[in-house]
Amino acid sequence: MQALLQQLETLVGAAHVLTQGDLSAWTQDWRQRTHGRALAVVRPANTQEVAQVVKTCADYLGAHPNCGLSIVPQGGNTGLVVGSTPDETGLQIVLSLQRMNTVRQLDAANLTLTAEAGCILQNVQDAARQAGFWFPLSLAAEGSCTVGGNLGTNAGGTQVLRFGNARDLCLGLEVVTPQGEVWQGLSGLRKDNTGYDLKHLYIGAEGTLGIITAATLKLYPLPKAQLTAWAAVPSVQAAVELLGLAHQHLSASLTGFELMGQFALQLVSRHFSALRVPLYQHTPFCVLLEAADAESEAHARTQLEGLLEAALHTACVTDAVVAESLSQAQTLWQIREHIPLAQAAEGLNIKHDISVPISHMAAFVAGTDAALVQALPGVRLVNFGHLGDGNLHYNVQAPEGVDPAVFLKDHEPRVNSLVFDAVQAHGGSISAEHGIGSLKMEHLAHYKSPVALAAMRAIKQALDPQNLMNPGRVLRR
Repeated sequence: MQALLQQLETLVGAAHVLTQGDLSAWTQDWRQRTHGRALAVVRPANTQEVAQVVKTCADYLGAHPNCGLSIVPQGGNTGLVVGSTPDETGLQIVLSLQRMNTVRQLDAANLTLTAEAGCILQNVQDAARQAGFWFPLSLAAEGSCTVGGNLGTNAGGTQVLRFGNARDLCLGLEVVTPQGEVWQGLSGLRKDNTGYDLKHLYIGAEGTLGIITAATLKLYPLPKAQLTAWAAVPSVQAAVELLGLAHQHLSASLTGFELMGQFALQLVSRHFSALRVPLYQHTPFCVLLEAADAESEAHARTQLEGLLEAALHTACVTDAVVAESLSQAQTLWQIREHIPLAQAAEGLNIKHDISVPISHMAAFVAGTDAALVQALPGVRLVNFGHLGDGNLHYNVQAPEGVDPAVFLKDHEPRVNSLVFDAVQAHGGSISAEHGIGSLKMEHLAHYKSPVALAAMRAIKQALDPQNLMNPGRVLRR
């Protein structure tokens, strides 16, 4: 394939076709579960170069149909399901969009911002804020994840209950197809009933149908005030009741509602002792909630305090604190965001990113906790997540004193089946916001409707008949 690599060097410059040296930043996934091998890491500078690279690879594959060549699109490489790193064949091109990191346009009248796919999420948030607007997609990896990756996986985060997933915040896309053509769909229109809404095919497709190169995103006015509260709750059901009260008292002002189990917070306290975790020692769960008010801080505080008074009266909250400053609020959010880091410091673990109807959450947690403890005595359960939208990161840690790597090797399939069977029984999804990647591909084949899978395969075959784009992810052909 040396001739192909020489062509790619001509297109994007030899300095941006990487084949030698340490490529682990592109070939190892964020969780360090796998380390692939790339034919090359190619870093185009603009959409036209992306299109030329894809067309060149498609032509080469057409001339050499059995060569095994394929393309893995990659943004910030922060994914959790091994969906954007190469396999071990050494035949895949990692197409990194990191150089395409420009905010192209901010349209204040239309309340939209257009950014390239390699633009880091935090930079998009900052650009919006500097212009007096709010881009509300927010997640722990926002300092390194990118717009293209967010849309490719339909990322969620902490504000979904108010603003929806990444899909709901996107009005238009620019996409390079598997044939190397460019679809210009960056209209920014909120109403456009002219046939199939193509952007929804590419959002959440994890790069298997094409490469997102830019997106037009929704903006919102900056709130006049944002207040954060931390509450101790006696059970998951009590947290669900608190959520109902929060909807009643705060209405559209409610922007975040996070549930955190005691053991998850214990890990933060253990591994990040500088973060002082409030209220967790004597309660099984804590809730972190946020209100963004369009009127004033005084109005927001009155509403939030009214909510907590009502919750204390009904006993769905046993104690609570309200952040008195921005720094206090940031510390509370840092505690929540450090849970995955603390769990990683504790050792390898079995991660689940599931969703069930909020009305089923208490029953799901109680039943699945009991089943896991019975099947694996001593197992430690790290429950936390976005209860406000029904998404729980239901993670399983090895028993104290058991080697985490051995625990994963011996028990991961059994744990996954037990958890996913319970999710299905409660009408839920085995992937709420992380995607399918390669880690969950076989599970998807078992838990997804055969009719839906057939439709998905038909779409993949129609748009990417060469199977050039990110094969072995989402669907097995």
